[in-house]
Amino acid sequence: MLPSPPETRASLIVRLRDVADVAAWDEFMTIYGPLVYRLAIRQGLQAVDAEDVVQQVFIAVAQSVHQWLDRPQPNRFRSWLLTIARNIAIKTLTRRPHGGVGLGGERGWNDLAAPDGDWSSQFDFEYRQEVYRWAAEQVQNTVASNTWKAFQLTHIEGVSIAAAAERLGMSIGNVYIARSRVVNRLRELAKQFEVSQ
Repeated sequence: MLPSPPETRASLIVRLRDVADVAAWDEFMTIYGPLVYRLAIRQGLQAVDAEDVVQQVFIAVAQSVHQWLDRPQPNRFRSWLLTIARNIAIKTLTRRPHGGVGLGGERGWNDLAAPDGDWSSQFDFEYRQEVYRWAAEQVQNTVASNTWKAFQLTHIEGVSIAAAAERLGMSIGNVYIARSRVVNRLRELAKQFEVSQ
């Protein structure tokens, strides 16, 4: 389980001022693109509309990140991003294509009317999941197959160390070492998207 999410890495946010910094924007979109998309889908938007929300959110961030950075005491970056995403989702849901309630229907509208704390908690939870998903993909591609399987069996599936060792034809000590290596690497990679509070 990942700890409660620290704020987005400050150096990445500063780099977002430069719209030509492709590496910074790729890194930012790697985590936040799927996150904003899934939240839009959960609010009742269709896939095409959710993709549009993602694009609009990143355009809005590109146009105003310098203002956020220039504030004397800016609020949390993810809170600011969540506000942008929520406002854009509301605009999308309230479009009235044929005089209807909006693309998300009553469920989407009611979800958007939920207290900010609900959205913020959900956004932070989704953020942690997306960071973990990204880090897991990176680690899995760089470790031996048995190392990843030892981690997956013991850490994700809850198989005992002894049972995993027997299944994989490894010693118990090697299963512990493999799991520890993967966990440490996951933490290392996840820190790329965080700073301590």
